[in-house]
Amino acid sequence: MQKYTGETPVLVAADCIIFGFDGWNIKLLLVQRNLDPEKGKWSLMGGFMQPGESPDDAANRVLEQRTGLKNVYMDQLRVFGGPDRDPVERTLSIAYYALIDINQYEKQLNDDHHAEWFLPEEMPELIFDHNEMVKLARRQLMYKAALHPILFQLLPEKFTIPQLQALYEGVYQTKFDDRNFSRKLLSTGLLIKLAEKDKQSSKKGAFYYTLDQSHYEENFESFLNLVPNPNKFFL
Repeated sequence: MQKYTGETPVLVAADCIIFGFDGWNIKLLLVQRNLDPEKGKWSLMGGFMQPGESPDDAANRVLEQRTGLKNVYMDQLRVFGGPDRDPVERTLSIAYYALIDINQYEKQLNDDHHAEWFLPEEMPELIFDHNEMVKLARRQLMYKAALHPILFQLLPEKFTIPQLQALYEGVYQTKFDDRNFSRKLLSTGLLIKLAEKDKQSSKKGAFYYTLDQSHYEENFESFLNLVPNPNKFFL
């Protein structure tokens, strides 16, 4: 096989920024790095792309190996390619962010990598340029969630409106007006009200809802006005 001569090979990695929701808090999944340099320090989940893989294949493999999950919502963020981003070898990283329901994930937790969930405001310092990856992933998540109902990927099959509001408030780090949020949410036509109530959070209880999958695609744009003044988050 012919090869390009005089060129230096470059490694390519896939790093996954994994956001989860535990019912009331948005969290980030981190692992302790198990090799030098920076061994023992906190890191995103990542791995090198293999010769027969596409970037998407590599990201899905990393996610499955670390969490046991397949077919979850995952979106490519961008390429990070600073010449000195990895002190060992010249390495490009293609970053992805994934959205999962923590309660579903916990059953498949892999202790080999000492994975741990962190609140965004309590996240430790990360290796290399992983802090920048998280920062940009959070901004991209806010942008996408202001346009489309992607945050439903973080929810269990049935949920309450207070839980959904807590999720949005966690993502945007701001308080939404209860009545306006509920009114706008119900006007989307995406929710089916169930007869069952959640009695754990209050004596009165809150009705459970589920996502109407049959109208999901046709009402995908209806979340455009759910987040008030979305432009202020993207300046």
